[in-house]
Amino acid sequence: MNPLVMVHGFMGGSDQWDQQSELRKKREVVCVDLPGFGRNAHMSARDSISGFATWVLEELERQSVQKFDLLGHSMGGMVVQDMVRQAPKRVDRLILYGTGPVGVLPGRFESIETSIKRAAHDGAAATARRISATWFLEQEKASGYAACATIAKQSTPASIEAGLRAMQGWSGEAHLKDISSKTLVVWGAHDRTYPWSQTERLWRSIPNSDLAVIPNCAHAAHAERPKLFNLLVDEFLSGS
Repeated sequence: MNPLVMVHGFMGGSDQWDQQSELRKKREVVCVDLPGFGRNAHMSARDSISGFATWVLEELERQSVQKFDLLGHSMGGMVVQDMVRQAPKRVDRLILYGTGPVGVLPGRFESIETSIKRAAHDGAAATARRISATWFLEQEKASGYAACATIAKQSTPASIEAGLRAMQGWSGEAHLKDISSKTLVVWGAHDRTYPWSQTERLWRSIPNSDLAVIPNCAHAAHAERPKLFNLLVDEFLSGS
C-alpha cells in the first residue's frame, strides 16, 4: 500500500492533521511542513508554487518515499497539482481538497497586493487569527479554530508575503487535462475560500475524477467533520 503524503495550505502546518490519526491505522502517512510554515517556519519560504512542489518532491526523496498517494489542501492543493505535473509517475491517487486550478480567484475580495500590505500592517499574529477564522463555518466559535490559529501564528511576515506571491503567479488550468492519476475532489459545502466554480472546474477538467461535497462545514472539513473526511479519504485510497 502506498504511503499518503499530506500537504497543508497557506499558513498551515503538519499539526493541522491531528484528527486524521485514523488514517495511520491502515497506511503510512507523511505530513510535510512547507518551508516557511508550521514546524519549518524557520526556513525561507518559496515564492512560487512550483518551488514549493520541487521542495516537497526532494524532501520525499530524502525520506526514501518514491511512489505515493497525495493529498493537498488549499494552497497545498496547488502545490500537489504541480507535483503531479513535475513527477506524474510518482503519484498514484490524488486528492484535491478545498482548492482550485488558479492562484488568484476571480472576484477575490481584495487584490494580492492589498493582502500583502494588510498582512504587513496587521502583523503575523493578527493575520493568522483573521485567516484561520474564515476556514470554519462557525469562525472563532468553532472547536478547531484555536488550534488552527496557533499553527498559523508560526508563519513569519516574510513567509506570508512569499506564499501570497506564490499564489499570485500560479495557474494549473492548462495541465488539468494531463492529470492521469485517479483523483478525488473534496469540497466543504460552505467553503468561503474556494467557490463552487473552482471545485467544479477541477472535477470536470480532470479526466479520471470523482467529487465529494461535505455538508455542514467550510474550508476546514478535516477539522470540522473529521470522521466523514477520514472515511472519504480511506475509501477512496482503498479503491472503494
